[in-house]
Amino acid sequence: MTEKKQQLIALVDDDPRIRDLTAKYLTNQGLQILTAESGKALDLVLKNNDISLIVLDLMMPDETGLNICQRLRVNNINIPIIMLTAKGDEVDRIVGLEMGADDYLPKPFNPRELLARITAILRRQNTIENTNKNKVIKFGAFIFNVDQRSLYKKDVEISITAGEYDLLKIFVERPMQPLSRDQIMQLSKGKELDVFDRSIDVQISRLRRLIEDDLNKPVFLQTKWGFGYIFNPDGDTAN
Repeated sequence: MTEKKQQLIALVDDDPRIRDLTAKYLTNQGLQILTAESGKALDLVLKNNDISLIVLDLMMPDETGLNICQRLRVNNINIPIIMLTAKGDEVDRIVGLEMGADDYLPKPFNPRELLARITAILRRQNTIENTNKNKVIKFGAFIFNVDQRSLYKKDVEISITAGEYDLLKIFVERPMQPLSRDQIMQLSKGKELDVFDRSIDVQISRLRRLIEDDLNKPVFLQTKWGFGYIFNPDGDTAN
């Protein structure tokens, strides 16, 4: 049997009980977990290990999950992040996504749901790494290399998170095809869109900041009013 490379998950939570119970459950499910109680402890984990995904609690005393997420993204550390937020606090979820989180899960959570979220992200990462080899897509002044997970504009590399990469890949592979929010959620997260879930709109806004010159008049990633969004590789404002 071929040995599969073990992917490491960093679990960051200042509550030792939640941290230990969650780590034990995920370990029993076959994942390799490294724990950290703070942003500083996470920095050491990242320095000494090749981490595939971070599960990050939002409410921590010394440095909040939002600050940690923002700091990592500013430093071009684009490891996928699942943010653990307070249940029912939509503001924290939206801010977390804006800071660069790839997904969120409200506390208290079912460990099986967290496992499903982790598995879905890791599966997408593995699928992307094993398909579309050397696939390069050009639109406007941009070059999007699917295999290398890189985005360039006029030879300058643009930092792109895992969530932004997944979303851009969905659109560039379906040019001029209107996609509803439900379709985008299914393609990106593999789940149904909650009627109050604004995460797709937030992630669209993040992606637009990378590829649009004028956020008020997007030419590549356009809004299809009353339906969803459409990607126009020609950068045409006609809709």
